[in-house]
Amino acid sequence: MAQTLTTPYDVADHLRTREEMAAYLEACLEEAHGDAAFIAKALGDIARAKGMSQVARDAGLSRESLYKALSGERSPSFDTILKVMNALGLELRAQVASS
Repeated sequence: MAQTLTTPYDVADHLRTREEMAAYLEACLEEAHGDAAFIAKALGDIARAKGMSQVARDAGLSRESLYKALSGERSPSFDTILKVMNALGLELRAQVASS
């Protein structure tokens, strides 16, 4: 019987445009159900796709602290989220929640 070879899937390999990044983040926001660490991990995926070093520079953070903040193991401060969103060229918006 032939063996099936698998490779790890990394969503960051598939986020090439800002539109794809925004769509991915929007989908993660819908699925997060209030889990801030889940959103932080999604931002980490997007930051890796764009280049973590560049995002860290643009956000005014060290690369190491950015990795820690967006690891999904903790909930980063809202200030960090806003800096990262700005560095990624993404906007935070609000809309009325559906009932």
